[in-house]
Amino acid sequence: MNIIVVGNGGREHAICWKLAQSLEVERIVCVPGNGGTAAEAKCTNIDIPRCGYLDKSASPYVQIAAHENCTLAVIGPEDPLAAGLADEFWNAGIPCVGPKAAAAQLEASKDFAKAFMRKHNVACAASETFTDAASAAAYVKAHGAPIVVKADGLAAGKGVVVAATEQDALAAIADIMESGRVGDAGRKIVLEDYLEGTEISVLAAVSVTESGGETNIIVPFLPARDHKRLYDGAKGPNTGGMGAVCPLQDVSAGDLARFRSAILEPTLNGLAAERFDYRGFLFFGVMLTADGPKLLEYNVRLGDPETQAVLPLMDADFAALCRAITDGSLAQFELKWKDGFQVSPVVVSGGYPGSYPKGRPISIDGRKAAQAGAKIFIAGAVQAADGGTGLVTSGGRVLACSAFGSTFDEAWKNAYAAVGAVHFDGQFFRTDIGLPGAAASGKL
Repeated sequence: MNIIVVGNGGREHAICWKLAQSLEVERIVCVPGNGGTAAEAKCTNIDIPRCGYLDKSASPYVQIAAHENCTLAVIGPEDPLAAGLADEFWNAGIPCVGPKAAAAQLEASKDFAKAFMRKHNVACAASETFTDAASAAAYVKAHGAPIVVKADGLAAGKGVVVAATEQDALAAIADIMESGRVGDAGRKIVLEDYLEGTEISVLAAVSVTESGGETNIIVPFLPARDHKRLYDGAKGPNTGGMGAVCPLQDVSAGDLARFRSAILEPTLNGLAAERFDYRGFLFFGVMLTADGPKLLEYNVRLGDPETQAVLPLMDADFAALCRAITDGSLAQFELKWKDGFQVSPVVVSGGYPGSYPKGRPISIDGRKAAQAGAKIFIAGAVQAADGGTGLVTSGGRVLACSAFGSTFDEAWKNAYAAVGAVHFDGQFFRTDIGLPGAAASGKL
């Protein structure tokens, strides 16, 4: 079969790479893709502005899928999901991995998500929603700090502030609601109780339809952990993610059982009760607290950079998994995992998460990376304008060096050996991904 993958990040490169391993897959069309997907087996990038056969009669993605004889769509990022692209694919008769727009509001609106959690008894932090800065400021002064300030809408990972003091919280409210830093996403904010504990990410496959029934199911993947802070030791500003590790040695079977009963099962019941059409992936951002696991957020797609650490450990046909999600057979799908660990540090452009230069040539020693057994997933890099095979930087998070090991120590050494195979001017990376104390523990 031919598959269309929507997106251009490291997550989408990992998705294309894993799909290409399936004997069922003949061709993958990535729209728009990046420098990594362009070089991936079975994969072709298509850039909408340069696509000569499009007209204004339908979604360009649907037209490309039809023209390229794609029988399955996989949507990577949140924006097209919130805009209803999954609905458009289904309406055109193309099965799609990704929730329809109504369910995508679980990520597109923090207020919507919190209301869903409360209604369906999903364990989470208490919160209040505000549409004006003065009322929000008054609440902070009455509530005190620490407190979490969240822009309601999609803000590309820049809409959440963990405020240690009242002053920090008031500044965040002004920044989000009054300065317009995150645009329309900040017209409404959610103020949430601060939770202390250990944060984990649980990605999951979901197959829930409006008709419901026994086919409704959520299948969790191995737990992973993102490292959001820029510097070693969980210090510095928040980023989109400086690296990930999977699985986690500090998460017990009991923790996962409590996650299922307090968060996953109520979420499944809620999706069914709301009659959502949710056939795709779901990201649970979870804090393991002294009072049990609490849900921090939903993402209605695979996480980035967690995907680059999780998918390499999947010992199953990913294309078949995607098909099972869409056709209602997920409950019968046997999802297996490799024994071992995956460590995936991210190499970023100097200046990230602030302003950074673009167009820096990237050198990758393929032999050195291969000796480490690592896969390099490209995110913010494209092919050089001269049409050659070389890559140049185009984003803040440039690539991830993902490596396997039978032990964590082996995976860690392999991953950082692969980082040593990469060079571009101004590059930066953390040296402690996966090590104790490397991820924020929820303590201020």
